[in-house]
Amino acid sequence: MPAVTSFERIREDEDRFQVPTYDHLPLAVVRGEGCRVWDSEGNPWLDFYGGHAVALTGHCHPRVVEAIRRQAGRLLFYSNAVYSDARARAAKALVEAAPEGVTQAFFCNSGAEAVEAAIKTARMITRRPAIVAMREGFHGRTLGALSATGLGKYRDYGGPVAPAAFVPFGDLAAAEAAVGDDAAAVLLEPIPSMGGVRVADRSYYEGLRRLCDARGALLVFDEIQTGLGRTGRMWAGEHFGVRADMQALAKGIASGVPCGAVLFQGSVAERVKPGDHGSTFGGGPLACAAVEATIAVIREERLVERAAATGEALRAGALRIPGVEEVRGLGLLLSISCAAGSKAVLARLRERRVIASSVASDPRAVRLLPPLVAGPAEAEEFLAALRDAEPGRP
Repeated sequence: MPAVTSFERIREDEDRFQVPTYDHLPLAVVRGEGCRVWDSEGNPWLDFYGGHAVALTGHCHPRVVEAIRRQAGRLLFYSNAVYSDARARAAKALVEAAPEGVTQAFFCNSGAEAVEAAIKTARMITRRPAIVAMREGFHGRTLGALSATGLGKYRDYGGPVAPAAFVPFGDLAAAEAAVGDDAAAVLLEPIPSMGGVRVADRSYYEGLRRLCDARGALLVFDEIQTGLGRTGRMWAGEHFGVRADMQALAKGIASGVPCGAVLFQGSVAERVKPGDHGSTFGGGPLACAAVEATIAVIREERLVERAAATGEALRAGALRIPGVEEVRGLGLLLSISCAAGSKAVLARLRERRVIASSVASDPRAVRLLPPLVAGPAEAEEFLAALRDAEPGRP
């Protein structure tokens, strides 16, 4: 194993040789295990950000690492021009874990690609051009995904590719007014993460399902952050008893190996034919081995139930801390509104070697996206750090 390079050298080389599209926290992460990462100086950090919701089964879960190692020794890659045992097992595991009515999956490489595949499929099937999306939504940074991203901070980077109408999340009347004869799909995160981690009433989701059925549009859930157990159910839609026609997945689907997917209800899948879409690296053997292992870990270690229990402990504990005004979300997708504002609180959490996130649309909110292996000990450790970070002090 190579010696760890100093933080100063790592920072110098990244800044010199990589285009400056990212702001960085002042640390270099070189190792991870469970809910913890270590920096280049050897310091441990409690990770309640999860690399932006990616470390679903924890950093370097032994079963996932072994699956990747085993597959890497057999076959790194071959394209979709041939069948693959790894892809067959991953697709089977994913569909068997999917909501009722899902019959098939499409593999790609990222969340933005999954969203674009869903948009393309909806337009192809309905022969309609427009997408109705949420003002609070974020769906990726490629041009097609940006077309359906309502958050102006991100959408303004590029012009639209697909025509889209934006409505407020949770406002069924606004959706009813926007879904016309040209609407191919209604696209939303069941819980908009960067858009405020807000949960609508069950009647809203039920109303969207009825609206799409009545007007011939498809309902698409972006479960890139909410899927595979993060909200305390395997799928966020299960909280509301609503099934989408398609679901876009990515983030933690392969525990950190780049992978995205779209799940299709049978009525949609039966209308997709060879040549309608493709992806060179989508469904590659290495990623698929990680997908299969990730789903097995989530099921066998009961991480869905763990996310629900740990999330409730974090909610209850945070609300007892002075300066915490509100806690929104479900399971381990939480937003903690702090009187001091997120910038000050996040900086003080970093002083205690705790990593958390902000919310693009809410400058007071600290967002939590920890690995699903987080339990009572990690919850108490985070709450102690949050208490010390004084959420009520500017």
